Amino acid sequence: PCLSSFPTRPVSGLTLGAVRKRGEVVCGVSTGIGGFAIADGSGRWTGLTTDFCRAVSAAVLGDAAKEKFVPLSPQQRFTALQSGEIDMLTTVATWTLTRDASLGLLYGGVYFYDGQGFLVPKSLGLKGALELDGASICTATGTTSELNLADYFRANGKTFKPVVFEAQNEARAAFFSGRCQAFSADMSYLSSVRASDAPNPDEWQILPEMISKEPLGPVVARNDLDWYTAVKWVLMALIEAEEKGITAANVEQMKDSTNPEIRRLLGTAGDMGQRLGLDPGWAYRAIKRVGNYGEIFERNVGPKTPLRMERNSNALWTKGGLMYAMPVR
Repeated sequence: PCLSSFPTRPVSGLTLGAVRKRGEVVCGVSTGIGGFAIADGSGRWTGLTTDFCRAVSAAVLGDAAKEKFVPLSPQQRFTALQSGEIDMLTTVATWTLTRDASLGLLYGGVYFYDGQGFLVPKSLGLKGALELDGASICTATGTTSELNLADYFRANGKTFKPVVFEAQNEARAAFFSGRCQAFSADMSYLSSVRASDAPNPDEWQILPEMISKEPLGPVVARNDLDWYTAVKWVLMALIEAEEKGITAANVEQMKDSTNPEIRRLLGTAGDMGQRLGLDPGWAYRAIKRVGNYGEIFERNVGPKTPLRMERNSNALWTKGGLMYAMPVR
């Protein structure tokens, strides 16, 4: 549908209007994390967080949706959003009280429940993180990882030698060159590093402990509550689609479902799109473009990918996980 077919309503800020006028969503992404946001040789970005950007674009802009991906370091990412350089941050940025309360930003939910861990050579023969007492550990500044390390070792009466770098790729390179005995970051990042950067992936292990909670989700500026609401409900729609068995392959036929919840989600009943300032097909297009949440997870980071990640906390709430969509009604 053309943009003029979208319902008009007062907006509380400039982002949604600017996105529609531009005809493109500008998403800030990581500088390169396999499975989450990474560019191939032709410049095409793939990953869980870039798929979410595409879902939002499809929902908000219609069939002519376009996206621009801007790679940002941990030090650049929040400033880029505050300055309006990007419309949304779709990266591995942990939701914390400080970030939520003092940066003028809003988190639109959680698309990956993560936690900080440790990557070590198997040759060390370690069984757990507390055996790293006194070890040198590489990590990056500008992330929550540096602070979590200090908290964890202090709380357990242990010590460590921090080897801190400005960027994750510098910390990663230092670890593989032998400058430290362990590399600490989010489990998602460690899985990516082991799969794509380790000289031989089978010679490295991720220790079992998860020493922090690292909920990762999309971030937007506070200047437009309509944009924030749209982003948040696209995420809910992807999770709800998995709950209801709606996939990219069957979403067209599911429009004929007699289930009232499915009909509301896919725009064949009710006025959910109008309430969001979008047209009725917003969720249908998002699902058609990238699939439901489970499809996005399995395609990018699941057990059959090089990252070999299990669903765990990222499973649906009906299967022992934390993924739970608010009611679409």
